[in-house]
Amino acid sequence: MSISDADTDFVKSYDPSLFPPNAVTADVILLTIRSGRLAVLLVERDKPPQQGSWTLPSGHLDPQESITQTALRELSEKTGLTAEPAHLEQLHTYSTPGRDARDKKMRVTSVAYLAFMPDPGTPRAGAGARSARFWAVNDLPEFNSSLESSEGPILAFDHAEMLSDGLERAAAKLEYTTLATAFVDEQFTISDLRHVYEAVWRSQIDPANFARKVKATPGFIEPTGGKRATGRAPAGLYIKGKAEIISPPFFRPSMQ
Repeated sequence: MSISDADTDFVKSYDPSLFPPNAVTADVILLTIRSGRLAVLLVERDKPPQQGSWTLPSGHLDPQESITQTALRELSEKTGLTAEPAHLEQLHTYSTPGRDARDKKMRVTSVAYLAFMPDPGTPRAGAGARSARFWAVNDLPEFNSSLESSEGPILAFDHAEMLSDGLERAAAKLEYTTLATAFVDEQFTISDLRHVYEAVWRSQIDPANFARKVKATPGFIEPTGGKRATGRAPAGLYIKGKAEIISPPFFRPSMQ
């Protein structure tokens, strides 16, 4: 970007102290499937504010990076995961006054990202984190009304709202896109894919109907010709096709 002489002179005399201080953070909602259950990556904070509380991996925007670069850097630094998500998209910006204790001295605006990937293994706590681990969404009291608040972590700040928004976006994405393939390995069975839908939608799906719909959707999956041994007949292996949109869409059972 070119800067004119007039703008250069303006910047020299510009006084940012005339405006209230602001900070921008990136927060990452990383979802995966573990043991057939939808799980989210959380970190336990090792310093104030909200020390000891569980949050989404997050951190401040550095001057020389984009907000997307911040999201990927913080995800790696806080959790030790080196593989990038199979899918990453910007979800929403959260800026309600008072959402962070630091707002009394500096407004904190957070840009939340939604990420999907196959199970990446065990995370490890990094900078600013006392611990890091995947939690099954159904083991979080704020997302399971049958649990007491003492039976699992309560998310700090407005991260429960972020996660709720992310879960709804993920469920909706699976209706009209092929992004379910972002949760599975490069080669997968139709049962693997169905388990993604069941975990994200939290609903059981008829196997025969699901297989018929997937195979009838042009470009959703492509057979490799390989097989995987199972307890019964060997299951065919597939890879992601070239399609990105599902038409007609797959509707969640609750919406049919």
